[in-house]
Amino acid sequence: MKRIALICAALLLPASVVAQTTVVLPDPVRTYVLEQQTPSVTIEGEIVAGQPLPETVEIHTIPDQPDYAYAIVNDQRVIVKPADRTVVQILQ
Repeated sequence: MKRIALICAALLLPASVVAQTTVVLPDPVRTYVLEQQTPSVTIEGEIVAGQPLPETVEIHTIPDQPDYAYAIVNDQRVIVKPADRTVVQILQ
């Protein structure tokens, strides 16, 4: 019985972790970032949601949206939290 409970918990854990990382951006944030013509910065490695951008990447503020900023890195538009530079979402 314990084994079945552990297996069920293990199967449910990844789903709960994924659900916690989903962020719903306000429409004006997404629209603003998609319209910007900021040049892309190239860095080594992959951009990952939940990880901070390197200090060498310049982030740009979004008018009237103090909780969000953006950068264009490796030709990807990235929404970040300006306080700690953590990637919130990579726009597709």
